[in-house]
Amino acid sequence: MLNVVQAFDRAPIAEIETDDAAALERKLHAAERVFKDRDGWLNPHQRIAILRRLAALMEAKREHLAMQIAREGGKPLPDAIVETNRAIDGVHNAADELRNFAGREIPMGLSAAAENRWAFTTKEPIGVVAAISAFNHPLNLIVHQVAPAIAVGCPVIVKPAGTTPLSCLEFVALVHEAGLPEPWCQSFVPEGNELAEKLATDKRVAFLSFIGSARVGWSLHAKLAHGARSALEHGGAAPAIVDRSADLDKIIEPIVKGGYYHAGQVCVSTQRIYVHHDIADDFTHRLIARVERLRTGDPTVKDTEVGPLILPREADRVAEWIAEAVEGGAKLATGGTRLSATTLQPTVLLDPAVDARISMQEIFGPVVAVYRYGELDDAIARANALPTAFQASIFAQDIDIAMRAANRLDASAVMINDPTAFRTDWMPFAGRRESGYGTGGIPYTMRDMTQEKMILMRKS
Repeated sequence: MLNVVQAFDRAPIAEIETDDAAALERKLHAAERVFKDRDGWLNPHQRIAILRRLAALMEAKREHLAMQIAREGGKPLPDAIVETNRAIDGVHNAADELRNFAGREIPMGLSAAAENRWAFTTKEPIGVVAAISAFNHPLNLIVHQVAPAIAVGCPVIVKPAGTTPLSCLEFVALVHEAGLPEPWCQSFVPEGNELAEKLATDKRVAFLSFIGSARVGWSLHAKLAHGARSALEHGGAAPAIVDRSADLDKIIEPIVKGGYYHAGQVCVSTQRIYVHHDIADDFTHRLIARVERLRTGDPTVKDTEVGPLILPREADRVAEWIAEAVEGGAKLATGGTRLSATTLQPTVLLDPAVDARISMQEIFGPVVAVYRYGELDDAIARANALPTAFQASIFAQDIDIAMRAANRLDASAVMINDPTAFRTDWMPFAGRRESGYGTGGIPYTMRDMTQEKMILMRKS
């Protein structure tokens, strides 16, 4: 049995049965069987109808789903409501995409050997999808991994994070209620990681969608069956540069949102802030004042802005990193106090050492570090110095500065006057280097979960 508890106060929520090796084999066999039966594949209009019914079912349970996210994952209720709305829209997004999801004509007759022929491509589902998800968006991440598979016609087996399985299990139940036969979408909740690796690396799996730590993701990637594809979404210590032309009246709020949304437990959470020394004092004063006004506590209370970390050991780790940075010369400008087993006061560190962990690794907690710079290119070089790269920000009113930074920051997306954590569910979302592999975003995942087949006809 798996005990599910509230992230904030560790109060029990539910006990759920776990899956063993025999259950995994049954699920893989069922998924493979329905995929091999081409006569049983659902037509696009059937898949669209299922996704539309699914979205309607989710809409009817919007408040319940949001409260469940807040309880098991610790995300403040206002943000959990936003996550639920995004998840519903994501299901519609997958259905909408099918209207333009098509192959293309391949030109023939371009050489004598290609005369009297007509060729075109179609898109086919790649095969069985294994989806391993993370705790920090326990509903919307599942939608990003499962809805594209349903849309393109891939059977999918989804493993939620062990700390937040309830949102996934409820979503899969709604998928079945919407009319998708069970073998096409199955949940998998093992007791440990060994069976999760067996799922990911089984030879019947054609596509692995993994959201989680880089260590685990790259290890699984190396063990995939020959020919299997993967999409890995990890994280990084996202940088933001604040130029002296930035409008401080307008940027503090988005920077604070980018750094402390879901207590910093976001793979593109703003962590390293490089501020031009001409405005550094003013910026820091304003930042600290706003951070000190953040309401931290029970995520199920409607006015909470920062909730808990997912586990006590994560709060221990973040507190250790803060102490290490201070011992290494950083100034603790505000925060750092332990409020409960899983809750930390939002923290601002000034000028940590370059080799402090807060400067080099993803903290995944409610902490930002502020560094001064004089020349833009120096700030860009420092922002680009890590082996991870995901999203980045530049805050500037000077368009030349903004575009120079946007062009030179090593990131898959650069936000100008928006936080590093900005995302819509139809945009490309990808980590570079150690931060990930492949491109997320519902339309992009749908493309990755299909393969093109060319059909050529020779005219008589």
